[in-house]
Amino acid sequence: MTLNDITRPAVLQAVAEYDRIGRDAFLEKYGFGPSRSYLLEIDGKVYDSKAIVGVAHGCLPGRDPLGRDEFSGGKDHAAKLLTDLGFNVVVRTAN
Repeated sequence: MTLNDITRPAVLQAVAEYDRIGRDAFLEKYGFGPSRSYLLEIDGKVYDSKAIVGVAHGCLPGRDPLGRDEFSGGKDHAAKLLTDLGFNVVVRTAN
């Protein structure tokens, strides 16, 4: 398994499912919690970056989604991958 295999179209496919079923159902379906630090931002909407990356892996041919314990969501991993793919990643601010 390598995060580097994940493509921009796979990320967009995961985002489409997130939009279709909603945040809570998406996180529950794939076993992720809310992002603590990094959010994927697309068209003014934010997404839990680690969950999106994990599900995007499952959008690749012959691959399964990654579980939350199979990779890191930090700035050097999932957030970096998304940035490298040309997406905007924002840091969650305390509310």
